[in-house]
Amino acid sequence: MRRPPRTADPGAVERRWQHADGRGARLQHDARGSVTVELVLTIPVLLLMLWFLVYCGRLSDTRLQIEDAAHQAARAATLDRTRSAAAADARSTAASALSDAGVTCQSLSVTTRGTLQAGSTATVTVSCTVGLHDLALLQVPGTTTLTAEFASPVDVYRSTTTTAGGGTS
Repeated sequence: MRRPPRTADPGAVERRWQHADGRGARLQHDARGSVTVELVLTIPVLLLMLWFLVYCGRLSDTRLQIEDAAHQAARAATLDRTRSAAAADARSTAASALSDAGVTCQSLSVTTRGTLQAGSTATVTVSCTVGLHDLALLQVPGTTTLTAEFASPVDVYRSTTTTAGGGTS
């Protein structure tokens, strides 16, 4: 069996001839250090994937917080007697719920639809534009608008009109 000549450089990759199940000799390379190279190449990719998962989780959590704010705002709107008071309470309730949850909206839009008649529904739509730059390592540019809508029934047994004597009927 012939062997390749040895090099004088001790750092050179060692090659040797080996028999593989009697089929003849094969030239095999020494694989020392290859795991280190593989780790150096894969760790940044794994970290990027981890940051992306964190980013997706935070975006999903923000979406859930906006849905909760729409739910709270719709419930607050159904407790009022007038449309203007319902719209104002829905907006303040949504803003308060988002603030308490730690969601910072660059722009917040709260719209209220429906009548406040007994048995009807009041629908509130909350739209929040959030910045995507809060994960500094990903450097995600821009903004996205997340929207949630919730409809809440108005109580069947409550009155919404005021009588001439100042009471409700």
